Amino acid sequence: MDSLIGWLIHPDLEPLLQQGAPIFILVVTAIVFAESGLLVGFFLPGDSLLFSAGLVVALAGRPNLWVLILCCFLGAVAGDQVGYMIGARLGPALFKRPDSRLFKQENVTKTREFFDRHGPKALILARFVPIVRTFTPVLAGVAQMRYRTFVSFNVIGGAIWSAGATLLGYGLGRRFPELENYLTPILLVIVLLSVTPILLEIRKSRTEARVGSS
Repeated sequence: MDSLIGWLIHPDLEPLLQQGAPIFILVVTAIVFAESGLLVGFFLPGDSLLFSAGLVVALAGRPNLWVLILCCFLGAVAGDQVGYMIGARLGPALFKRPDSRLFKQENVTKTREFFDRHGPKALILARFVPIVRTFTPVLAGVAQMRYRTFVSFNVIGGAIWSAGATLLGYGLGRRFPELENYLTPILLVIVLLSVTPILLEIRKSRTEARVGSS
C-alpha cells in the first residue's frame, strides 16, 4: 500500500519507457482516461503523471512530445465524455449509493459545491483539481447540461490541462536536467497546489453556512 501511495504521488515512468514508446503512451493515456471520467479512477495520478511524462520525454528524447500530448488530450476528453454519459444514464440515483472503499459521498458533496459555484466553466477549472476532476463530468450529466456546451468546455479544459501540465514538465526538464533529482518535492508541491482550490471552496462554504445559521 505504501508503495502504491508513493507511486501515486511520484509516478516513476522511466521503467515504463523501457518497454517502448507505444507502451509508454498507451499506459499514460489509459490512466488519464480513467482518472478523467471513470468513478473508480479518482485516486489515480493526473497532474503529477502528465508533468512526469513531459519530464521523461525531455530527459530521454522520446516518445514524440506532440504525439504524447495529442493522445493525452484525446484520453482526457474521452474520459469526460464517458463520465457525462454515466451521469446522464444513471442520474441522481448514482449519488445515493452508500459509501464504499472506492466511493465516498464526501467526494460527491465537494464536487457538487464546486460545480454549483462555477457552472459550465467548472469543467475547465476542475481539470486542475484532483477528485473533482473525476466527478464533475458525471455531475454535468446528472444535471443534464446542454450537450453542446459540455463538449465545448470539455475540449477546452482537456486541451489546456493535458498540454499545459505536460509542457510544463518538458520545459523544466529541458532547461534544468538536474530537476529529476528533486522530482518528489516538486510533485508534492504540484499536488498541494491542485487541492488548494477545493480546500478554499470547503472553507468558503463552511463560512457561509455559519453566517447563514447565525
